[in-house]
Amino acid sequence: MIHLFKAQVNWTSNQNPVDSIKRFYSKSHKINIEGKPVLNVSAAKAFKGDPELYNPEDLLLSSLVSCHMMSYLYVCSQNGIEVLEYSDNAEATLEVSADGSGRFVEVRLKPAVKISNPDQIELALDLHFKANQLCFIANSCNFPVLHEASCEV
Repeated sequence: MIHLFKAQVNWTSNQNPVDSIKRFYSKSHKINIEGKPVLNVSAAKAFKGDPELYNPEDLLLSSLVSCHMMSYLYVCSQNGIEVLEYSDNAEATLEVSADGSGRFVEVRLKPAVKISNPDQIELALDLHFKANQLCFIANSCNFPVLHEASCEV
């Protein structure tokens, strides 16, 4: 089964004469996805972007966090685990080369889960591996997605 997702990007130059001499372009732009609010995006602050806007690095990490959580909740429901709370304080490590190219070298998800049954803690922790196998976004990455999960009742 194949699904198609579409996004449209819109950018307009807002250069003044000084900027054009320096060849500095604003990194801020809008991404439109039909039927959804416009997403205002820029480069990360480190790359001369607007620090108040989301950047592609934020969005990639957010996609992984969100997809893992949804996959995890799915496998928990398949295994009869009642999840009461789920949070994650994930981190992504980006390595930039001298030539300006870069890549993520790893992402660390740190899901903290609260479940209702103390007898299921070990299973609840193990299911992060299965969730990672199912996660569409993790399966699309060429860097390790590591898990430092915790679980409590």
